[in-house]
Amino acid sequence: MSAPSGNPVPSAPPSYEEAMGINMNYPHPYPVPGPGQKPDGKGMNPPPHMGQPPPANNPITVQTVYVQQPVVFYDRPVQMCCPSCNQMMVTRLSYDAGALTWLSCGGLCLLGCVAGCCLIPFCIDALKDVDHTCPKCNTLVGSYKRL
Repeated sequence: MSAPSGNPVPSAPPSYEEAMGINMNYPHPYPVPGPGQKPDGKGMNPPPHMGQPPPANNPITVQTVYVQQPVVFYDRPVQMCCPSCNQMMVTRLSYDAGALTWLSCGGLCLLGCVAGCCLIPFCIDALKDVDHTCPKCNTLVGSYKRL
C-alpha cells in the first residue's frame, strides 16, 4: 500500500519548540552558553525567583486557642473553668443584700411593717444578689443581680 499522493508522509515528529509554538528568537532570561562553550560561572545562575523552589526549612508555628463560651450566672452553682487558676470547678455561692432586698424592705415599711418585720427580706436568700467565687482560689468569677 502506498501513501496518498496529495499528502507527503513526515519523516520525524515535530520538535517540542515547533509543537508548542515557542519562538526561538525570544531572548532567554539568563545567558545560554553557545555550542562548544563551557559555562564560566559569571552571570550563568538564574535569578532567585526563576526555577527555584522557596526554602522548605521554615518552621511552622501552630498555636491552639481555646475559646470559652460566655458564662451566664444565675442563683445556682455553675461548672466552669476558673479564669484565675485555670481549673475546672463548681462555683461557690454567697448572698449579699442588693436592690431587690432594699426595695422589699422599703415596701414593707410603707405597708406599716415598721416594728422589725420590714427586715425579713434580709433573711431571704431568694431576694438577695448572688456572687459566684472559685472554691480553689477564692476569686470572684461572676455575679447575679436580682434587679
